[in-house]
Amino acid sequence: MIDDISKPTGARLGEFEYEQLVHEGDPEYQGEEVEDEWDAIALNYTSGTTSEPKGVVYSHRGAFLSTMSLVQGWEMSTEPVYLWSLPMFHCNGWTFPWGVAARGGTNVCIRNSTAVEMYKSMSKHKVTHMCCAPVLFNTLLEGKPQQMTSKVNILTGGAPPPAPLLEKMEDIGFNITHAYGLTEATGPALVCEWQSKWNQLARDHQAALKARQGISILGLADVDVKDKKTMKSVPYDGKTMGEIVLRGSSIMKGYLKDEKETENAFRDGWFLTGDVGVIHPDGYIEIKDRSKDIIISGGENISSVELESVLFKHDAILEAAVVAMPHPRWGESPCAFVVLREASVTSEAEILAYCQKNMPKFMVPKKVVFVKDLPKTGTGKLQKQELRKVAKTLQPV
Repeated sequence: MIDDISKPTGARLGEFEYEQLVHEGDPEYQGEEVEDEWDAIALNYTSGTTSEPKGVVYSHRGAFLSTMSLVQGWEMSTEPVYLWSLPMFHCNGWTFPWGVAARGGTNVCIRNSTAVEMYKSMSKHKVTHMCCAPVLFNTLLEGKPQQMTSKVNILTGGAPPPAPLLEKMEDIGFNITHAYGLTEATGPALVCEWQSKWNQLARDHQAALKARQGISILGLADVDVKDKKTMKSVPYDGKTMGEIVLRGSSIMKGYLKDEKETENAFRDGWFLTGDVGVIHPDGYIEIKDRSKDIIISGGENISSVELESVLFKHDAILEAAVVAMPHPRWGESPCAFVVLREASVTSEAEILAYCQKNMPKFMVPKKVVFVKDLPKTGTGKLQKQELRKVAKTLQPV
């Protein structure tokens, strides 16, 4: 849906104006029958946050399983009104170009994911669902939130959202569901399904539960957290870290024309995600970091995600990203890059003092760098490799 389809929008695909192209389509067209459900349906490229982007080949079977699993896991009812703030080119829009059609829904498309555009569309079209990375939460929170006439269901993923950020979003009328996935899994693989008994818990406890990545979608055969060296499952204690691994028909067919990388991505039938996590006693998985983002300081493993979550609670901080920096004594130490809220004033000494009061001593950053913006991909993911380059040139305080 575009606000006024009777007028040309100026949005072009090659030599075609979008609405004109749609009207020239044949409503009687019947798609070709798929001969083999394992045939390729789409080619998607990874976002390249940790390495060069790779072409990921999806199958019809994988796309179908992921789509139907996510529609059910998110409990998307019939005739949803879906706002497109998530790019459709990213993991096929987390399968929702197919999913919204399957539920007889309406697609609301906007030119830019600004607070003004999103709030206007929510009000005008009575939006019920949208997907976005946590980076857009700050856009909505900082953009003069309007009074919500009804709950808008948000499915978020891409980076572990801090619990305080989830709580703020729910306070202004959004219902957040956290999912986890990656391009190689044909989109989402885990969904943090809510349990009614959690409604009785304190708000901060609820937000902490929602920040977890959850349990596997129905179409995935299995998910586990394993010690990468031994490939043995870690205990369900919420503490022991290992690599999140997946298997099932919704996993990619492989990387396009790259047999070596495809082979390296699997072990004993499991797809290695590269994400480090824990399994809680209730079976819910929680990401602690990307394997490349774990900071090893004096033999202690420090989760940058946990450290960032503490920083987000500081009133002056809008965004935060933590990476490893060299340390002459500890080998590595945390370096925090922070973006301050508009009109907020603070200092490195104040931030460090705040950290010393709110986390174990070994986790406290050895450097705080104030920046105007954090480097991100086109889909809103942090490019920590860029921050690591900067951190290598810095000296701890």
